[in-house]
Amino acid sequence: MQNAKLITRHFQNIRSICTRASLNQVAGAETASNVSEKLTIPPPSNVEKPVSPKIDKLVTEISQLTLIEVSELSGLLKKRLNLPDAPVMPMGGFAVAAAPAEEEEAPQKVKSVFTVKLMKFDDKQKVPLIKEIKTLIEGMNLVQAKKFVEGCPTVVKADVSKEEADKLKAAIEKVGGVVELD
Repeated sequence: MQNAKLITRHFQNIRSICTRASLNQVAGAETASNVSEKLTIPPPSNVEKPVSPKIDKLVTEISQLTLIEVSELSGLLKKRLNLPDAPVMPMGGFAVAAAPAEEEEAPQKVKSVFTVKLMKFDDKQKVPLIKEIKTLIEGMNLVQAKKFVEGCPTVVKADVSKEEADKLKAAIEKVGGVVELD
């Protein structure tokens, strides 16, 4: 009985929503037609976008100016629009090298990815180092680990986080290896 009341109430709600929607549709038909007249569909990305006649006329006039006139136009626009002078790029498109004092003031990039390299090892600690390398690098057997250690300098792991790189470095240095983090 209670389910029947809930279903009836839901149908009444749906009916009232549909009635309101149809009333809004009739009343808003004129508004919708006005809005659709103002909206324009943008052209596809591979097609050149249409340009207003005013902009087209300005571009035509500016393209016919001499270099001196372009310079005067640029100066006048900067003055009227309160624009700062933009740095001029050299003809090759390369930036001029900054002074050393400016380099020190620039914020340093924080490195987040490291490469752990085994540079050399203590000959007395070769066997423990081989065993440690075998455990650190998955899928490596003792023969492969021996060849790996003897082939110094070699990359133990690349693209690892700072924490993992520090753990690897500590483990390898503990058994006599010299590690470099790049």
